Amino acid sequence: MIPARRLLHLLWGACLLGVAAAFWPPLVTLWLGYIALVALLAGYDAWRLWQQPAPTLARQVAATLALGVWHRVRLQVRNPVQRDVMLTIADHHPAQVEARGMPTQLVLPAHGWVELHYEIRPLVRGEQHFSAAQLRLGSAWQLWQQTRTAGCAECIKVYPNFAAVTRYALLATDNRLSLMGIRQRQRCGEGLEFHQLRAYRSGDMLRQIDWKATSRLHKLTSREYQDERDQQIIFLLDCGRRMHAQDGDLSHFDHALNAVLLLAYVALRQGDTVGLMGFGGRPCYMPPGKGAATLNRLLDTVYDLQAGTASPDFLTATTALMTRLKKRSLVVLVTNLRDEDNAELLPALQLLRKRHLVLLASLQERIINDVLVQPVRDFDSALRHSATHLYLNERRRAHEAIKAYGVLAVDVEPEQLPVALVNRYLEIKRSGRL
Repeated sequence: MIPARRLLHLLWGACLLGVAAAFWPPLVTLWLGYIALVALLAGYDAWRLWQQPAPTLARQVAATLALGVWHRVRLQVRNPVQRDVMLTIADHHPAQVEARGMPTQLVLPAHGWVELHYEIRPLVRGEQHFSAAQLRLGSAWQLWQQTRTAGCAECIKVYPNFAAVTRYALLATDNRLSLMGIRQRQRCGEGLEFHQLRAYRSGDMLRQIDWKATSRLHKLTSREYQDERDQQIIFLLDCGRRMHAQDGDLSHFDHALNAVLLLAYVALRQGDTVGLMGFGGRPCYMPPGKGAATLNRLLDTVYDLQAGTASPDFLTATTALMTRLKKRSLVVLVTNLRDEDNAELLPALQLLRKRHLVLLASLQERIINDVLVQPVRDFDSALRHSATHLYLNERRRAHEAIKAYGVLAVDVEPEQLPVALVNRYLEIKRSGRL
């Protein structure tokens, strides 16, 4: 309990009256009476505040939130006493969220309630915890303020921002995938699974015509095929220290998770099986599965997965993966490739290539490309420009060495990775390489 501004003003008045009484003794009696009155009023007001029941608070917030997205938190505060109560509310939201609209002041009507809102934006994935809210109550005569707590502690889960997945689903429903940059190409050649019979269309190849159905129906009938299903996609996700690199509001690791979620959603819609293994940080493995429930299992597996502080051990990770995978799969290795990685990475890729088709997805640092567009005005900027070109040439040679081993590769900036991965996956499906 602390004195309020009104009590401080009264005490300042007592000090001024005491100074005046020091120079004019007849004021001493008035000064003592004033002090006694203030003490009596302050004591009685403090006792009433101490006996006063605290307001109750109920918090409503979604149990799962998306990373980097603003979400509304609703608070309902009820007043159990028969007078208006002035209070300040500071909800103890998680430390790793950005909040706006908190703390706030309000007046609770007698035996009434007030509903208020504020917004939070999670900055880190994983479990986040709300503590009880802090209330600062004003006394009846506004001489004291007392701090109390109300409400319950709560735990929420912050997931990767799957807005891209949702947007893909909507565009897929409307048959407008090209708006996301996803290209659907017709496949040439054999090897597709039979889907259904349909009426002949101009442009159909002769080998598509089903002559038995044509004879039976007395009209030209073609076979329609679909991409092969029940294929297996495994994500091998680098959780090492270099994935801490930041591009915009998200780290490379968060961008990689967004890309994994989008490609997993697309692959599951194609009827394929999806699994994941993380390395370089906390051990993480999700066995391959298919169906809509697999995407939920994937979200629950990676929502609190964080990049660690160790360097990735590619060979150990691929060896562990090879012991788990028996069926030929498309292994998507997501990392931030450096030119010095080739000595360790190439043996790991060779091991994977013995049984699986490998797609290396590497994230470029946007700041490197930004340096190239800056004008060269002095010697320092010329050195920086030259060093950037040297670094990119070494990186390009590293990718060329990897492609020479028959490994597919995607090397893009983090924001472009989701759509680039989906496009490469669709190309692989239509080429029949898997």
